[in-house]
Amino acid sequence: MELLLAMTILNIGLLALVASLNSAVVATKRASQISTAATLADRQMELYRAIRYSAIALDDNTTKNLTDATYRADAVLGGNVNNSVTTATACTGMPDYCNPSRSVTGADRKLYRVDSYVTWLTPTSGRQLKLVTIVIREARSPYKLLSRQQSTFDESTGL
Repeated sequence: MELLLAMTILNIGLLALVASLNSAVVATKRASQISTAATLADRQMELYRAIRYSAIALDDNTTKNLTDATYRADAVLGGNVNNSVTTATACTGMPDYCNPSRSVTGADRKLYRVDSYVTWLTPTSGRQLKLVTIVIREARSPYKLLSRQQSTFDESTGL
């Protein structure tokens, strides 16, 4: 009887240990994904920081014709894709920063979706700024949000 009781207690302990290990694996995987997404967002934002103010734009044709419902429904646009700043002439050759939505492979060899938004922002001071928002999502459906970064660019500083 004592042996049966000892085996039952040991079994319960081992099951609890296995459950906690499984939970740790899931948490580590999620943290890795979020870290990779933040790095990808930083990389994309640095592309915008490296160019002149006048070149901060998205390709007009791509934004209006090729973006999907997930892109257009983001809170940045308020559900209206025409809210984005789009200048096709600044995007000749379609460098990465002009592409509103693309897929990239992260350091963890997983696919991520990088959505870029360029909108106008008018603070109370009155001078209009460009607001660049980078959103990183899982590349597979349903495009779970992993990271969001925003930065403003002022024409007077060129940055």
